[in-house]
Amino acid sequence: MLSVAQRWLIVGDWRAHPARIFMAIVAIAIGVALGFAVHLVNGSALSTFGSAIRSINGAADLQVKARTSLGFDEALYGDVTRVKGVVDASPVVEFKAISADGHSFTLLGLDVLRAVHVTPTLIGAARGTMGGEAASVFSENSMLVSQSILQKTRKKVGDDFSVRANGLAALFKIAGTLPGLDERQDIAVIDIAAAQSVFSRFGKIDRIDLALDESGGGAGARAALQNLLPSSAFLNNGDDDIVRGDAISRAYRVNLNMLALVALLTGTFLVYSTLSLSVTRRLQHFALLSTLGMRKSNISRMVALEGLIAGVMGSLLGLLAGYGLAAVALRLLGGDLGGGYFGDSAPTLIFSPGAALIFFCLGVVAALAGSIMPALEGARVQPAVALKSAGDVGDPRRQKTLWLPLVLATFGLSAALLPPVYNISVFGYVAIALLLSAGIALIPRLAQLLLQPLAKTHVNHVPTALAIQHLHGAPGSASNALYGIVASTALMVAMAIMVTSFRTAVDDWLGDVLTGDLYMRADPGSGGFNAADQMNLARLPGVASITFSKQIPITIAADKPPVTLIARSFSKTQRSTNLIAGPVAEVVGTLPIWYSEPAARILDKSVGDVVQLSIGGDHRFTIVGIWRDYARQQGAMLIDAGDYTRLTGDVMREEATVMLAQNVKADAMAAKLIESASPALRPFIQTTEPDTLRHFALTLFDRSFAITYVLEAIAILVGLAGVAATTSAQAISRAKEFGMLRHIGLNSGQIVKMLGIEGAILGALGGMAGVALGAVISQILIHVVNPQSFNWTMGTRFPVLFLISVVAALIVSASLTAILAGRRAVSIDAVRAVRADW
Repeated sequence: MLSVAQRWLIVGDWRAHPARIFMAIVAIAIGVALGFAVHLVNGSALSTFGSAIRSINGAADLQVKARTSLGFDEALYGDVTRVKGVVDASPVVEFKAISADGHSFTLLGLDVLRAVHVTPTLIGAARGTMGGEAASVFSENSMLVSQSILQKTRKKVGDDFSVRANGLAALFKIAGTLPGLDERQDIAVIDIAAAQSVFSRFGKIDRIDLALDESGGGAGARAALQNLLPSSAFLNNGDDDIVRGDAISRAYRVNLNMLALVALLTGTFLVYSTLSLSVTRRLQHFALLSTLGMRKSNISRMVALEGLIAGVMGSLLGLLAGYGLAAVALRLLGGDLGGGYFGDSAPTLIFSPGAALIFFCLGVVAALAGSIMPALEGARVQPAVALKSAGDVGDPRRQKTLWLPLVLATFGLSAALLPPVYNISVFGYVAIALLLSAGIALIPRLAQLLLQPLAKTHVNHVPTALAIQHLHGAPGSASNALYGIVASTALMVAMAIMVTSFRTAVDDWLGDVLTGDLYMRADPGSGGFNAADQMNLARLPGVASITFSKQIPITIAADKPPVTLIARSFSKTQRSTNLIAGPVAEVVGTLPIWYSEPAARILDKSVGDVVQLSIGGDHRFTIVGIWRDYARQQGAMLIDAGDYTRLTGDVMREEATVMLAQNVKADAMAAKLIESASPALRPFIQTTEPDTLRHFALTLFDRSFAITYVLEAIAILVGLAGVAATTSAQAISRAKEFGMLRHIGLNSGQIVKMLGIEGAILGALGGMAGVALGAVISQILIHVVNPQSFNWTMGTRFPVLFLISVVAALIVSASLTAILAGRRAVSIDAVRAVRADW
């Protein structure tokens, strides 16, 4: 009989209030869908990125790679081949190349005879054999290209193909394709001798692909190679590039996953509010079942079962929706969800059963977590009290304890002081979760403190007085309504403050660094401006001054992504601009170098440190300053262009900052600058004015945070839906109260006004509490999560108008929801509403 009664209570309640439980299921589904979608997109993007890296690297067991694009001495190749355990070695030169119609691709120069045995996929041959197409690479003007290049350039086998690399142009004939590579990758292969001759790369190579002895000599070979290598080269495992690429976007991906789970956390509070109201409304039923012999543990299990069912249904729905969302996101935003980490890649969506199981379990756990307190509340029912009075029977005079929020806040602030784990602010996110929990735990006491003064205030307006007295007399119901508001509002406000602070910092920084009247840039692969171009452009009438610069990646540590080395000339005044540490004088016998803030944090360096870098050989540098840089997350180093040229002999430059003479218009001067460059370079030059560049940079910033804005909006909508469901359920459960008020003289309009005022008060309390809690959490995001995950620091900027708008929107929405719900509740006849008391 009791089992039948349990089923009746669950099914009957769900039938009576389908919208309420539906909202709880949808909240869980949204959280699961967002988290699962973000994971699928990230996993698919990383898989595509890994495929691209493997295509370029081939199937080598180990690689010797240059630390910079300047390469290393090819004499190292002979030394490497003599190392015991190295079965075969294949030298490689690598260029960023560009076709005549502007398509960029990777150009590899290979020794085909060696590549057949080490990296046969790079020439489209089976290991140890040489097909006809591979053999044709021996011709100096022949080239093998990937299928993607043929499609983008609209070429076919046998056509001539004009290519520019390292500042030089050459004409090749497409001799065949590369069927062994990922057909989405833009890769071309020519003979290494032709590459060094045509593109002036004599005596330098970029990597050596190695095949190791599989019988056990490989380990000894690694140790011997490590001792043999000069500072300009390092050992690279087949998966090291993928690991470094993963590290670049890891913080961004983790941040998105955390934001996606915000909706799931909000769903937990919605499940709690929903089941708590359900328990409150059914206290008399539970009391009756207790008198008939049902154990309290059975009551708690029944409520938990409701949460479990909601979690299972929500999780299944969320997985289906998440897969669809991932497909749409890949099409609209790309594999990096707007972050810009994987370029314009269009990865294929890959389903992950393991991730699906994890997010399914997360959804179920979230729903169960939301049902724990209501389940315990139902088990604690006192039959004698509940049979006489249903609803919130708490004593408003009883002070709520503070020990739990204080403990949670203490642990949260302590976690914020801990260091990152694998460059991820794990404890920063833990601190946010603990502080959010502390704020939620503080709500009952906060509601009590804020409502007590209102309850003591004499108000002549009857609906207002009744609204205040009801909220003060039913603190439990008020708290239940506030949980969802505060949780979603706090997290949304925290992200809004962080994004506003970040965007303002970037905008201010752009104002400091964009000091030119015009900017020029040569496309990657074009080689850039040679010495003659630089001289002609500097002498052009109307040009007050022009500063050329070059950026190349340099691998400082084999287990970290490359840092950008910038070679640029600048005055003493410019050297001190935008510095956050320094300047100091360089140590005698060293050259000056400036580190960006991310580089200093990643490499653990400070002003005054002496470092040894391989830039055209081993040289010692003094870090004379650290500057703020929001453009390069993995760090940058700046050296004087004159020092760079003396060390490397490289005179090519890719970018230029132009200061114009007075009364010279930038748009007219841009065309003259392009015309003054060498004819072969002109098609690949782009000019931009500072306002355009600034707008473009801020647009990229907004694009990278577009998914953040979407996740924020969804989280607050889930929270508002919870407010609507909670307010509606409370209004319906108070039908008896409304009937009594009708009996003593209130009309339906006054009751609806009372509910509207109650909603407005709850919206105001929840909005203000959410903004305050969000402001605290935002400091963890700004001063802990951002520096630990992204290596950037910034000040705090509060979007005051936005915060006021949030509170106002919550007041209006909560009030309107309560009014709409009240109209339905007061429509019940007053006599029927109180018939249970006859």
